[in-house]
Amino acid sequence: MTCKRPPLALSLALSLALSTLWGASAHAGDLVVSAAASLTNAFKEVAQGYEKAHPGTKVVLNFGASDVLLQQIVKGAPADVFASADQKAMDKAVEEKAVKPASRVDFAANQIVLIVPTDSKANITALKDLTRDDIKRIAYGNPASVPVGRYTQGALEAAGLWTAVQAKSVLAQNVRQSLDYVSRGEVDAGFVFATDAAVMPDKVKVAVRVPSQTPVTYPIAVTTREAAAKEADSFVAYVLSPEGQAILSRYGFQKP
Repeated sequence: MTCKRPPLALSLALSLALSTLWGASAHAGDLVVSAAASLTNAFKEVAQGYEKAHPGTKVVLNFGASDVLLQQIVKGAPADVFASADQKAMDKAVEEKAVKPASRVDFAANQIVLIVPTDSKANITALKDLTRDDIKRIAYGNPASVPVGRYTQGALEAAGLWTAVQAKSVLAQNVRQSLDYVSRGEVDAGFVFATDAAVMPDKVKVAVRVPSQTPVTYPIAVTTREAAAKEADSFVAYVLSPEGQAILSRYGFQKP
């Protein structure tokens, strides 16, 4: 049975309302970075490293589904840097004139995986196992707003399994929500990025490494907000530096 979720418009409205409250906590002079949810752990350390290398600078991080973050920026929420989990969200950012096209660069790569709770007895070893009658609930990001959901849909369509899996879907508003559903045993399986699975090795395990029809690459760009433009350029340079790339590598991200 498909799990009912709030309409996308409502979800975006709630996210935008929350972003207004969040934005109020950012002070003048802060560097505001909006980044895909899958970057949460890695970018927290990246921010610490950047602040250490740039005394006096405070990095304010905002994590969420890439499409939702973009809508926040378009609607006026403060953001100096945008890091997306797929190219489609960044393409939209360019179209909306939310980022400076010349600053756009790929900085990391990832992989889609199918995970199950560590104590699962389902014995899922291939995507086709998801069509079995004993597999009732499968979590993945909403393809309308979440990059991991778009990658998942593409992989399942290529395998001829999209319709069957969609009938069992539990839609997540970002990749970390999908991870949480699996970790709590609320679903039989879920699709996340490999780096997300590595966050909870005691609660989830990888059942299948999923071939993606589109390379899973992460672009980053400086927004058109001028409040901290030079600092934003500097932050992007740090992400691309050997120090920044080493941090990303420790969290399982690959080079683009």
